Amino acid sequence: MTDLFTPLSLRETEIPNRLMVSPMCQYSVEERDGIPTEWHHVHLGSRAVGGAGLVMAEATAVEPRGRISAEDLGIWSDAHASAFERTTEFITEQGAVPAIQLAHAGRKASTVRPWEGGGPLEPEDGGWTVVGPTAESWPAEDDGRVRETERLSTDEIDAIVEAFRDGAARAADAGFEVAEVHAAHGYLLHQFLSPVTNDRTDEYGGSFENRIRLTREVTEAVREAWPAEKPVFVRISGTDWLPERDSWTVEQSARLADELAAVGADLIDVSSGGIAPDSYPESAGPNYQVPLAEHIRANADSDIAIGTVGAITTAEQADALVRNDRADLAIVGRKFLRDPYFGLHAAQELDAAERGKPPAQYERGF
Repeated sequence: MTDLFTPLSLRETEIPNRLMVSPMCQYSVEERDGIPTEWHHVHLGSRAVGGAGLVMAEATAVEPRGRISAEDLGIWSDAHASAFERTTEFITEQGAVPAIQLAHAGRKASTVRPWEGGGPLEPEDGGWTVVGPTAESWPAEDDGRVRETERLSTDEIDAIVEAFRDGAARAADAGFEVAEVHAAHGYLLHQFLSPVTNDRTDEYGGSFENRIRLTREVTEAVREAWPAEKPVFVRISGTDWLPERDSWTVEQSARLADELAAVGADLIDVSSGGIAPDSYPESAGPNYQVPLAEHIRANADSDIAIGTVGAITTAEQADALVRNDRADLAIVGRKFLRDPYFGLHAAQELDAAERGKPPAQYERGF
């Protein structure tokens, strides 16, 4: 029977277990240049030491205006790729798979770091004009501040697709084994997917086929730039949680999964929400997003792999998701922030210590 510590093979990449560290923004670039720092090296490396099968770097912008904050990571130059190399090498040496999430924040870009108040980063403080499917800005803050937003032309859309392609090529050069396209949480690709934010009347708006066009084009471009033997993931919001509005739904997500499988995606990473300030569920208890992943798994015609994320906090819980065939990967975020060694602890709890061994330097602690 498949369990949490069964390897998962996608193309020619073998993930040693079914625990993935979710991409979590650290907002810790020091010079606002997108270059990873010692913080990122230790943060990502320690989760590999801690027994995760796959360690994914945070949302990494494919162009400067695609950063969520000025302190976010980037992959728009060879210098960025070179700076990642020691980290991907270290993760690999620990027996884990290094992965990166390629991203563009769209109209949700140019923000202040969360612990500094969030909200728009003003131009005088280094902020920039953001872009989206329309000129409609993210809803104003309580004090009326908004980020000036420009509607993307089709030529600019083409350039963003190429930025994702170039970012993928650089990420491969940097030693990453998995590339994930970020199409969730109200960022640029999700902004095109959802009718909440996309009322365009050209080939990128209106029908389902038109609204998914950019995500499909980006995924296809990343797949073409990515080594054929390595997998490509796509993170989506399974639903906008806005049933009273014309919005993105789990039924559309199942259709999208098939479209992305057709252009070479290997796994759908199912999250949810983020398209608007009220785009969240009424409650978010353990496994609250798992039914979305299950619906996509059951209703997609392709056999694309599925990962699920959200309030996964215990070894037994993560194991049950895999053991009961609810998902192929248990994607864990905040628990790995609280416990970098969650993977090793899970192996002990599940009597799988022989398959989740700590490094020799740490054996006496386990």
